[in-house]
Amino acid sequence: MKLLKSTATVGSATIISRVLGFVRDVVLAKMFGASGETDAFFLAFRIPNFMRRLFAEGSFSLAFVPVLSEYRANGDRAALRDLVDHVTGTLAGILLVITAVGIFAAPLVLSIFAPGWLTDHRPEFDLSAGMLRITFSYILLISLTALAGGILNTFERFLVPALTPILLNLSLIAAALLLSSHLEVPVTALAWGVLAAGFLQLLIQIPALMRLGLMPRPRWGWRHSGVRRILKLMIPTLFGSSVAQVNLLFDSIIATFLVTGSVSWLYYSDRLLEFPLGVLGIALATVILPNLSQKHAKASTAEFSATLDWALRLAVIITVPAAVGLIILAEPILITLFQYDAFQPDDVRMSAYSLVAYAAGLPAFIAVKVLAPGYYARQDTKTPVKIAVMAMGTNMVLNLVFVGLLLDRGFAGPHAGLAIASSVAAYLNAFLLYLGLRKRQVYKAGPGWIRLWVAIILACTTMGALLLFMTHDVNSWLQATLSLRVKNLALSISFGIIIYIFTCMVTGLKKHDLLRGAK
Repeated sequence: MKLLKSTATVGSATIISRVLGFVRDVVLAKMFGASGETDAFFLAFRIPNFMRRLFAEGSFSLAFVPVLSEYRANGDRAALRDLVDHVTGTLAGILLVITAVGIFAAPLVLSIFAPGWLTDHRPEFDLSAGMLRITFSYILLISLTALAGGILNTFERFLVPALTPILLNLSLIAAALLLSSHLEVPVTALAWGVLAAGFLQLLIQIPALMRLGLMPRPRWGWRHSGVRRILKLMIPTLFGSSVAQVNLLFDSIIATFLVTGSVSWLYYSDRLLEFPLGVLGIALATVILPNLSQKHAKASTAEFSATLDWALRLAVIITVPAAVGLIILAEPILITLFQYDAFQPDDVRMSAYSLVAYAAGLPAFIAVKVLAPGYYARQDTKTPVKIAVMAMGTNMVLNLVFVGLLLDRGFAGPHAGLAIASSVAAYLNAFLLYLGLRKRQVYKAGPGWIRLWVAIILACTTMGALLLFMTHDVNSWLQATLSLRVKNLALSISFGIIIYIFTCMVTGLKKHDLLRGAK
């Protein structure tokens, strides 16, 4: 029950952040549309954001939290504080160097991620390089924020880290509405908004750390035993956590060779996918990693397996209907949120292509978030790396295959091939992670899975039929007013949720299916 409450806390905070994220994207779509300038900003933001997820929320957190949990379990407060101080100083020192190099070599960095713009001498390249010099410092600030969040999560203080992303959304909204009109190139206001958000996100962590008595006193600690353990664990986790991000960046690279707007269409569809992924996937990963780490430290094998089983059950119960809903409601959602002023009906159609493809892979994306901590909590970082490399290689090959096929057949939205490849690779990643845990006898499925799947399939079929009936006429959505769009979308989602829950209950899904293992 404790895990469910913690997940609900993180998930609720994430919902607030995602809703504000949608408001942010509505503002951006309305003011800037899907243009070359927005393509330039999204790529300038995606690069430091990629590094954030790779280093801060990726490899660092996955290596830091298990080691910190072990220090906490040992009960030596002085040793724990010493670890925090040396990790902070070492991380800050390394990131300062990386940030300085990134700012100085911004055009070179961008040429790696946008070769299509460079070879075609497109104006987006210079604009994006200029904004990248501004946004690159975000990696330093957000990595220190992730360090603080890892400390708080280890001590089961989940709320502040979960609320932190709200500040990024508020900062970008403020930059777009208040600053953009005062700049020669309005879109550059968004880059300054990203930088401001980095400072705000770090500052909000400080009071919570002080209350814990763990405000870091940075010290360089390359030779510190705990730091060396974390660095040793980070090397393989760096590859393991990078798969999804490298896949997204590879998508962006290929998209720069496609028609103008492709980067933006992928961005808007990915943003909609991030809502369920963030609310459930990241919430579950955030909560179960310190929990699994503690159970491993105490050698509680049965409880370790039960926690994983509970997380997978919850993931399946929520993500499968969410995927079905996103697929069917792709265009109505995009129309309601973004189709105003600069964002045209054609942008809706193109974004919908990639959203449907991404949504089909949603259960796999979240399953990876749940299964990977089963390895990292045991400080087994090599196995997920091997699996991740296989998935990444598969994605890269399939990117070329699917985009090539769609181009060859004259499909209007070849960028959708990039999303299809990402989804297929995610299923491969999740499947191999699952097999590995089963073979090591770390995870054993609990009873009731067949009954669970029967209930979910029947409920999703019923829900899908209802949603198709309610939203089949896309033209009526395009012609509707904002208030009518919001009303119809809210009704469709509400009825869909009600019919899904009702059908699950009728087919035998019980409350204990949600609570089993949630300790």
